This record gives sequence, structure tokens and C-alpha cells, in this order.
Amino acid sequence: MIRPILIHPDPRLKKVCDPVAQITPEIRQLAADMLETMYDAPGIGLAAPQVGVTKRIIVMDCIKEGDPEPMALVNPEIIWSSEDLSVYEEGCLSIPEQYADVKRPAEVKVRWLGLDGQPQERQFSGLWATCVQHEIDHLDGKLFIDYLGPLKRQMITRKMEKLKRERARAG
Repeated sequence: MIRPILIHPDPRLKKVCDPVAQITPEIRQLAADMLETMYDAPGIGLAAPQVGVTKRIIVMDCIKEGDPEPMALVNPEIIWSSEDLSVYEEGCLSIPEQYADVKRPAEVKVRWLGLDGQPQERQFSGLWATCVQHEIDHLDGKLFIDYLGPLKRQMITRKMEKLKRERARAG
């Protein structure tokens, strides 16, 4: 089921999410819904708070061509970050059509629970590293625009407020 994506500014996007206590059928369904929503948007990552659920779950798939590689990460945590940094132009499904360069560690190692309840670990680099860090930020109430200077952040926020007003009138 495709779920509506919250648009910034929304107080639910600034909340720190609760850990998932156990992998239940509801959690598996949420992950499936999030993947469907992400692909439909289309995007390469989505965090539960973006669909109004304050749980520590993210989904991502950074494969643009060829076979998809959907991932669902429950309670993800970064356990190592490289000193090398990389800059990517980031966007966000909760901040449509706005992009900005964000500097982050080039590689990260992440630990999480899979939907089978088993702990997993993987080192990510390139776009995958940027994406996983961006989505984990969402779980801590942080948006990519929080890395920008105050003027650029305010400008983007004003554009989003206008977009929400226009959508409300059209809806």
C-alpha cells in the first residue's frame, strides 16, 4: 500500500524515533508499504517518520539500472565512519524538488536487524553510504537541510510551506 509522504515543515519529521522492540507482521507490512511508496515516489530511500510512523525503520535501494536491491533496516546504527568525506547533491521525498550538496563520511559500517529478526552488518560506500546516513538522520529528527546555512534552509522551508498551501487548496 502506497502511503502519503509528509512534507517539511511537519513536527513529526523532527521527532526522534522509538526503537522497534520486535519484528512483527505489522513491522514487515510497514517495510513493504515503505518500499512500495519509495519506488512510486520515486526515490532511493525512505524513513518511517516520512510516512508518519515514529519507529526506527528505513528502506533503500540505490540501484538505478538493472535488478533492484531493496533493503529494509530495522533499528539501524552507524558503528563506524571513514575519515574521508564525500559530497553528494542530496534531495528528500519530504522536501520535493529541492537539492543541495551535503558533506558526509564517504564510507560507513551499519548494524541493523533484518525483517527476519537477525542482526546484520554491512559497510556502505558511494551513494549507498550517503543514502543510509541520510535515512538514519530522519530517525533522529534531522533533515538534510539541517546541514545547510540558515539562509538556504529558510528559503527551502518557505518554498515547502508554499507548496503545502498550494496542495491544500488543490486537494
